[in-house]
Amino acid sequence: MKYKDSNLSVEERVEDLLARMTLEEKIAQCVQIYIPPEDREEILQRIRATGLGSRILSAVPLAGSVTQRTAGIADLNEVQRIAVEESRLGIPILSGMDVIHGLHTVFPIPLAMASSFDPAALEEASAIAAAETASMGIHWTFAPMMDIARDPRWGRIIEGYGEDPYLGSKMAAAAVRGFQGGQDELGYFKPGRILACAKHYVGYGAAEGGRDYNTAEITDHTLRNIYLPPFKAAVQAGVGTVMSAFHDLNGEPASGSHYLLTDILKDEFGFEGFIISDWSSVGELINHRVAADEREAARIAFSAGLDMEMATECYTHHLAELVQAGEISPERLDDAVRRVLAVKFRLGLFDRPYADTSRQLEQLPLETYKAVARRAAARSMVLLKNNGLLPLETDAHRVAVIGPYAHERRTMLGSWVNDILADEPGTLADALRAALPDTQILTARSGLYDEMLMAAAEADVVVLALGESHARNGEYNCVASIDLPAGQQALFNAVAGLGKPLAVVVYTGRPLALTHIEPQADALLLAWHPGNLGAEATVDVLLGTVNPGGKLPVSFPRGEGQIPVHYNHNSTGRFNPRYLDMPVTPHFPFGFGLSYTRFAIDGLEVQPQVIQPGGKMRVSVTVTNTGGCDGEEVVQCYVQDCVSRLTRPVRELKGFERVALKPGESRRVTFDLGAEELSYYGLGGQWVLEPGEFKVWVGNDSNASLEGSFSVL
Repeated sequence: MKYKDSNLSVEERVEDLLARMTLEEKIAQCVQIYIPPEDREEILQRIRATGLGSRILSAVPLAGSVTQRTAGIADLNEVQRIAVEESRLGIPILSGMDVIHGLHTVFPIPLAMASSFDPAALEEASAIAAAETASMGIHWTFAPMMDIARDPRWGRIIEGYGEDPYLGSKMAAAAVRGFQGGQDELGYFKPGRILACAKHYVGYGAAEGGRDYNTAEITDHTLRNIYLPPFKAAVQAGVGTVMSAFHDLNGEPASGSHYLLTDILKDEFGFEGFIISDWSSVGELINHRVAADEREAARIAFSAGLDMEMATECYTHHLAELVQAGEISPERLDDAVRRVLAVKFRLGLFDRPYADTSRQLEQLPLETYKAVARRAAARSMVLLKNNGLLPLETDAHRVAVIGPYAHERRTMLGSWVNDILADEPGTLADALRAALPDTQILTARSGLYDEMLMAAAEADVVVLALGESHARNGEYNCVASIDLPAGQQALFNAVAGLGKPLAVVVYTGRPLALTHIEPQADALLLAWHPGNLGAEATVDVLLGTVNPGGKLPVSFPRGEGQIPVHYNHNSTGRFNPRYLDMPVTPHFPFGFGLSYTRFAIDGLEVQPQVIQPGGKMRVSVTVTNTGGCDGEEVVQCYVQDCVSRLTRPVRELKGFERVALKPGESRRVTFDLGAEELSYYGLGGQWVLEPGEFKVWVGNDSNASLEGSFSVL
């Protein structure tokens, strides 16, 4: 058969196969299902009869909130064998699973990886996750999530890259490159990589009240300028699939929006892969009350441009009837199937349908992967305060390591962990004991309040591990209060009252209100949920083996009354709209993060001062390590369009670079700005670069004060 001939182009193979397919076989390619044990034989017979588009390796919709073992290679190969060898056309099945921030080697949560301001590090982490996933016989991950999120009450803020579209776009593209790798001259992926999925398209992070699945209202102006750029960047990076979101946007469910799925994503952005629904979001069009029944839900979603349905089977039950009735055109069905088949060919599934049992997980360089994960975790941590206590003196005689997370393992991993045992990560107390064998580590394994205070009272230095559990964030885990969970503030107050040198480590998946912690702590380290080497990485930072260089990818509010608070807010008609009972500024701004050394940023040059619309200008500064130890600084470039037809942000991130410097070392850092960085989606539905004055700031957070200017003719 021609479609088995890999010397042909992907397009030739797809068209040859598509011409052979029956209506039922085409529809089967538009379906993704879970195979429960009780229905296994019935589903296998179905695969023999018509084939199957995809198999999801999750039994529940809240896969991010439970720990699951994946299907084994033998099972994956057996189901694949039936599809390839016992169905009429032998079309392989695409097996997908949520691998969000690692499979066996668990990296820091995506929000933490964004804190690194290092797309190359995320690309490396994603490539490692891809290698491990591919070794398990799995072809597809439902990541990266690139929802812009300005509400920390939303549990899924943990999965994205924060509040800024520029940083989010750079990270989204890096994750896609890491998962998928490049393609050869015929358009085929290389072995050892997996298919990426850009989700949740689009505006899911703006759900009202920070509640999962809730409605969102976003003007087209804000949608285009804030929420869509990471998805466009993912498409430009070659992402193979996109997942439509659960929620309704501006009164129209995202999974049934022709404007979002076809007009923008496929036609305007030129997306060539296929769109899959989120779990049951086609059937949920009935819950949204835009569809009366499954038949109407199938018609709305498929007509809108949604190519594959996950979990529910509205397409299975009704697509044939809809095509035969003329309500869905054969051309639209062929377009969807063509997209699915093309992805399968590009992945090499027709040429290598089975998992290679000679290259299983154990054959991979797992120790090397662990070292990469440990380094990534340490570089993602953000030092929020330090009165000189950190790095800890290694000659301290007695160090107390206490708090609800001093002995916790599972929380280190964060959300979306599928293939690792909860007792595998180390604990903070054990990691510090291993690093300081000559120091007496005082702790309270019982976690009892009085025993923790006793340990603290006997210590020379206290390390207090606070924060939130993995079970308090992630999907469907939204909160109304971003204060520390019950009891932790009281514990902190009691420990602080002892007057001991106090370093607080915060493990979390979202911004927390730390206004009652920061003033009395001598040091405050944001460790996020750092992965299965997170305890060791925390100790690396506490002892100064790694100098923290992470920066906040999202503003930290003083309290939930400020939400939403973000640096790139629009200018208002009257200066500084205020609260009577709280400052309007965040507790910690976007881009903020301290170091054990000091950096000076000066020598700003903007050349040329005037540019033509098609030209570029260069912003350059000198960054110098003026402190006493090696360190890394993230130099950040912000821009303001001084006068525009529509209201615009007070400043926008348009460049960043992470720079490693030794004491006394300097480096010149440059940022090139052109139409891509200076344009915005304006009146008339067009991207515009308006003539006039621009301001530019360079510094180490979003309050950068080193200022210049230039003009666009």
